[in-house]
Amino acid sequence: MTQEMIYLDNAATSWPKPDCVTEAITDAITHCGGNPGRGGHRLALAAGELLYEARERTAAFFGSEDPFRVSYTLNITMALNLVLKGYLSPADHVLISPMEHNAVMRPLTAMGIPYSILPSDENGRINLSEIQSKIRSNTKLIIICHESNVNGIIQPIREIGRIAHENNIALLTDCAQSAGHTTINIESDNIDFLCFTGHKGLLGPTGTGGVIFGSRVDVEQIHPLLRGGTGSLSESFDQPGFLPDRFESGTQNICGLAGLNAGLKWIESQGLENLSRTGQALISQLRSGLGTIPGIHVYSGEGQVLSITIDNLDNGTAAAELEERWGIMTRIGLHCAPLAHKTLGTFPNGTIRFAVSPFTTKQDIETCIKACKTLAEESWIKK
Repeated sequence: MTQEMIYLDNAATSWPKPDCVTEAITDAITHCGGNPGRGGHRLALAAGELLYEARERTAAFFGSEDPFRVSYTLNITMALNLVLKGYLSPADHVLISPMEHNAVMRPLTAMGIPYSILPSDENGRINLSEIQSKIRSNTKLIIICHESNVNGIIQPIREIGRIAHENNIALLTDCAQSAGHTTINIESDNIDFLCFTGHKGLLGPTGTGGVIFGSRVDVEQIHPLLRGGTGSLSESFDQPGFLPDRFESGTQNICGLAGLNAGLKWIESQGLENLSRTGQALISQLRSGLGTIPGIHVYSGEGQVLSITIDNLDNGTAAAELEERWGIMTRIGLHCAPLAHKTLGTFPNGTIRFAVSPFTTKQDIETCIKACKTLAEESWIKK
C-alpha cells in the first residue's frame, strides 16, 4: 500500500511550489489579464509592469545590471537553441563538458557543429589543465552543464570562463539544475550566455525560462530564433534589433513569469545560501547513508542531485517498488543525458535519480535510505 508521498524528482521539476507562487499566478490571471506592450489600457499596462518587475528581479538574481539583457523563453531548451542556432555556424568548433544534456547535443548534431568533449575525472568533473590543449583556431564557444542533472557534479565555471576569455572564446552555461541551488553571477563567473529554466530550483511554474546575455556579447551578431510580433516597430517587416524585442516575439507567458517572479522573491526571503546549505546537507545525508549499503552504487551527489544503481535489481522495478511501498517518487533511465551516463559508465541502463528541494525533510531522506537498504537486501536474497 502506498505510503505518504515523498517527492524526490525535483531535478525534473520542483514540487511543491511555495504558496506565493500559486497566489501570484492567480493574481496575474485576475488582475493583469492584458497583453504587455500591445495596448494602453490598464490591464495591458499592469501586465507590462509585472513583466518588467520579473525581468528586473531575474537580472539581479544572476548578477546582470541590465534587465533588458534577459530574454525570456518557454524553457531552457528553447534558450539553448536560441544561442546555439543564433551564434554558431558549421564552420565553428565548440568544446563541451562530458555531462551535457540532449538540449545541447541534439541541436549541435542537427546543425553539424564539430565538437570536442573536455577531459574529466570519473565523475565528469572537467580537468582545467587540459582545456587549453583542446582549443582549436576555430573554437568559438565552450558549453558547460553547470550542475549535472544525473549526478549533481558542479563544474568550476568561473575558471573555465577565464580560460575561455583568455582565448577569445565565449562561455555558455546550462544552469537548469544549478539555478536556485547556488549563487551564480554572470559577470564575475565569466559567463557570456546564461541559460536557465524557471520550474526547477527557481521554484516557478513550467513554461518559463530564458537566456541572459553577458556584457561582452554583441547581440546584433546573434540571429533570433523566432521572428514575429513584438508590439514595437509594427510598421516594419524586419525584426527589431534592440533588446529584449530582438529575441522575444509573440505574447509572453505573463502568468508563468508572475509565478517565476514570486519564486525568486521566496528564495530571496529564505536566503539562497541557507537553502543551498540545507539542500547539500540533505544530499550528503543521503549519500552517506546509501554509501554504506552493500549492493548499492552511488554516483556523486555533490550538488542537490544523486544517482544510484542496485545490484541484481532493474531500475524500473526499483522505482516502482519505492513508490508503491514507501511513496518515494524518483526518476529512472538516462535522464535525457546519454553522454553523461557514458561518462559515468551507466549507459545504456541508466540510474535511479534522487533530487531534493527546500521542502524535503531529514525524515524523507531517512525513509529513502531505509527503503533502498530493504530493496538491496531483497535483491540479494532473490539472487
